[in-house]
Amino acid sequence: MKHLILSLILLLCLALTAQAQTRARFLDVDTTKNPLKIGLVSGGILGTYGLALGGLNYYWYKGYPRSAFHSFNDSREWMGVDKAGHMFNSYYQSRWAMGMYRWTGVKNRTAVWVGGLTGTFLQSSIEILDGFSDKWGFSYYDFGANMLGSALVIGQELTWGEQRIVMKISAHRPAYPADLESRAASLYGTTAPEVLLKDYNAITTWFSFNVSSFIKRENNFPKWLNVAVGYGANGMYGGFENKWCQDRDVEFCDCDPAQQVVRTDVRRYPQFYLSLDIDLTRIKTKSKALRALFGVFNIIKIPAPTIEFNPVDKVKFHPLFF
Repeated sequence: MKHLILSLILLLCLALTAQAQTRARFLDVDTTKNPLKIGLVSGGILGTYGLALGGLNYYWYKGYPRSAFHSFNDSREWMGVDKAGHMFNSYYQSRWAMGMYRWTGVKNRTAVWVGGLTGTFLQSSIEILDGFSDKWGFSYYDFGANMLGSALVIGQELTWGEQRIVMKISAHRPAYPADLESRAASLYGTTAPEVLLKDYNAITTWFSFNVSSFIKRENNFPKWLNVAVGYGANGMYGGFENKWCQDRDVEFCDCDPAQQVVRTDVRRYPQFYLSLDIDLTRIKTKSKALRALFGVFNIIKIPAPTIEFNPVDKVKFHPLFF
């Protein structure tokens, strides 16, 4: 899964940034434009991503035939869960880059725009590679989701000067029916990292709203307590429909009828959630190391009581949902 690689790069960058923040004011905002820092940040982003993209181009795409640049309509694929993932990745890559450019001393508005658009640039370069692959194609819907992630960062910074609405993610592997367990395992994997990054039935993407920051007057509402709305989906054993070929290297339409599996009896449906959450970055602490850890782990939705809305169960209460 090619976007898994981007997610790992994202998490690594966040971890390295957080580690650097624990040291002698290394990433404090500079008030003076520093060309050396600008070069380091820009070169680091482009260099690291260039290597990753080159490796991805070689190891992922080399086994598939190339074609002239083209697009394809994947608006219904994975019921939009993958699009939420695009937005999530773009959001955090934009936030990380924006913070790094603030460290260089450029004007805040420049840091917001340049850093904020970085997520779209990094994510959408994958779409260009897809556009030249016969198996896939350039997705305008993926590109749109990438832009939304950047827009969420830029819009909040220009309007409020802070991120009052934070994107988060959570995942738990659902209990798959015995007759579909092997299909889920081959499609999504079974380990915790695979579930978090690959299992579209397991992933929930959240928008976590900091209530206190939206109240104009002074208030006693806990500044770290958020209200979160989430989106996920269930019943998916294929990108567009529950049909697949037992030979994973062959598309369903080209598959020997004896190898075709049709499970359209399994309903695919969306899930919407309402829950409480904690913004770890708003918890006051004097420890730089703890602040750094809070910044890294704030991408994960905190387990909490949750109300689920879906067309199958209608309304469902989870005492603790992750």
